Amino acid sequence: MSKLSLAIELAGLRLKTPFMNAAGVLGISLDILRRVHMAGAGAAVTKSIGPEPRNGHKNPTFIFLEFGVLNAMGLPNPGAEYFLKKFSGTDFPVIASFFGSNFEDFVKVAKILTEAGVSALELNCSCPNVIEEMGMLAADSRNVGQVTAAVKQATSLPVFVKLSPSVTDIVKVAKAAQEAGADAITATNTLRAIAINAELKTPILANVTGGLSGSALKPISLRCVWEIYENVEIPIIGCGGVENWRDAVEYFLAGASALQVGTAFMTRGFSVFNELSDGVSEYMKKNDYSRINEFVGMAHES
Repeated sequence: MSKLSLAIELAGLRLKTPFMNAAGVLGISLDILRRVHMAGAGAAVTKSIGPEPRNGHKNPTFIFLEFGVLNAMGLPNPGAEYFLKKFSGTDFPVIASFFGSNFEDFVKVAKILTEAGVSALELNCSCPNVIEEMGMLAADSRNVGQVTAAVKQATSLPVFVKLSPSVTDIVKVAKAAQEAGADAITATNTLRAIAINAELKTPILANVTGGLSGSALKPISLRCVWEIYENVEIPIIGCGGVENWRDAVEYFLAGASALQVGTAFMTRGFSVFNELSDGVSEYMKKNDYSRINEFVGMAHES
């Protein structure tokens, strides 16, 4: 067997490992993003950035559950222009997550982030932000395709489209993104959910509903990755409930080429990336694999 390597190529990006943080876990500090990369992540993903500064929702916005995390942050961020002023390119891969309230916003932010010198863009069409003319973006394959095409025309960078599990047919949406020129699919964002306090007899989150992440999301996102892999040709970035090496391997076998880690990163810190790398490396040694891509999608062959 040749020398084992966790390095991958994703839409033209060369990453030292297939792991990265999920959008929303961190802010946009260059120092923190660099620390993520130094801790073993192949790329660092920014908080979702919009066209204008946004305060987000009122507290409480976050609650730990026995099977995951529920949050309703409301996409707080300082806006794309602020990001441009504070960010001037890096010597490590940075993926900028971004959103807008209409087509023009998406294009505007994509152009600003491209100017900032990031490595790739992650089009967040799966948060509870609402598109003015079209309603919830991620639920409509036509809208996803149109936004993706508009962004691709506005940037020379790879564009990853992050999808929602809260749709009736995620394959249809993924196909629309691929046909519009997406370079990869991120599957998936959080799942809309609610938590209620039995004593106070009221929803816990100020926004009432929020996004469910963590272990409870994994079987759903894993199914989404499976279905997308069988129907699209572009790479898939798996996201949802990756807690350990076994979770990671299951995503690879289902068809993911790379993985994003959110809740496990929040609960265990920067060490999670090396823990995943060590565990996956041991699995590869035992199964005589030297590269990740040797077993991506292998579960479909059984």
